[in-house]
Amino acid sequence: MSIIDISVTLDQATPAWPGSRGFRQEWVKRISRGDASNDSVISCDAHIGTHVDAPYHFIESGTTVESMPLEALCGRAFVAELGDIASIGDKELEAASIPKGTERLLLKTGNSRLWKEATFNAGFTALNEGGARRLVQRGIRLVGIDYLSIGPYPDGREVHRILLGAGMVIIEGLDLSRVRPGEYNLVCLPLKVAGAEGIPARAILTPIEENIP
Repeated sequence: MSIIDISVTLDQATPAWPGSRGFRQEWVKRISRGDASNDSVISCDAHIGTHVDAPYHFIESGTTVESMPLEALCGRAFVAELGDIASIGDKELEAASIPKGTERLLLKTGNSRLWKEATFNAGFTALNEGGARRLVQRGIRLVGIDYLSIGPYPDGREVHRILLGAGMVIIEGLDLSRVRPGEYNLVCLPLKVAGAEGIPARAILTPIEENIP
């Protein structure tokens, strides 16, 4: 099976949202120091790297990560290539030739190049409110984007509320740099953490002809 890993590698150099603790790994046992095994402790923001947002992130009465529907996170997805644009709105989505009936949409932009930068880039491409409303109208179940937020910096609250309020699943922090536009099978599995508003995940794509059982 051909697998395209669209997850961001987590380490201490992974770009993080301003104010975030980022990612840390502390070694508490090392074979090289005479211990029987290598053991580490990790600490990180729930929204570091590739992660999902649960409704509770922006909606007080919303569901949390452990209740998210896994069937929304696994299945046929369309990768739309939008290029280097400032904002993704109604017009940009219309021009992306998204097939009718698409339920899972991954937005590939110039953002994917930003993962090579060591620090957060505030000029990333994001979905605007008009674009968010269009996705809701189209019946999209899941939307993903290739940087740390689906909404713009510094305030993407309303974009999140529109999407999460409609029951849409959001994946943020994808790396789509090696992915051509088109249809794929998507598998994205978030860690099952009770009460969490978001959590890191591993996401992969496989060619559509190689259907996952």
